[in-house]
Amino acid sequence: MSDNTHIVLTPAAQAAMAARGSIAGYAKKIAAGYPDRITPDLAGFITELDTALLATTSAEGAPYIQHRGGPKGFIKVLDDKTLGFADYAGNRQYITVSNLAGNDRAFLFLLDFANRQRIKVWGRARVVEGDPKLMQRLVDPGYRARPERAILFTVEAWDVNCSQHITERYTQAEVAIAVSGLRDRIAELEAELARVRGQAGPS
Repeated sequence: MSDNTHIVLTPAAQAAMAARGSIAGYAKKIAAGYPDRITPDLAGFITELDTALLATTSAEGAPYIQHRGGPKGFIKVLDDKTLGFADYAGNRQYITVSNLAGNDRAFLFLLDFANRQRIKVWGRARVVEGDPKLMQRLVDPGYRARPERAILFTVEAWDVNCSQHITERYTQAEVAIAVSGLRDRIAELEAELARVRGQAGPS
């Protein structure tokens, strides 16, 4: 844990909590601080993700949220403080890139819909361009997209959010795996039914 409560629960947030009677329930967490290192559990969670939301703010204070995605594990754990992912060619608005140039504070909202889990990560992010060795570590072979740059995210705090109101959703690949198992079972049952009917003879 680290002395980083002010990052997660700002003084203004704590004042709002106190005014509404919820701050007592967070007293131990406020005193202890939040984890600021990537644990094996967090790394495992990240490895299974194929989507994330990256929030940034411009130097002038304009907020922006950008969806980032790719194959499972597209966010790479580079060390116990650093996450990285390839920034692929998109709509060429460069809002995240320009925001980070003027304000490096960033936030990752990580959602696992199938398991109804979410994790919030606060930190600092920076854009890295023209680094082939870094891109080799971040780009997944076979993924059909054009990487343009890397984004490195330094973790300052993270917290597990409650699962309330998360609706279970599954990817097409996850559904295909489940359906495949059902189809195999149906084929087994049909074969067994045909065998039993054959033993019973004509009705």
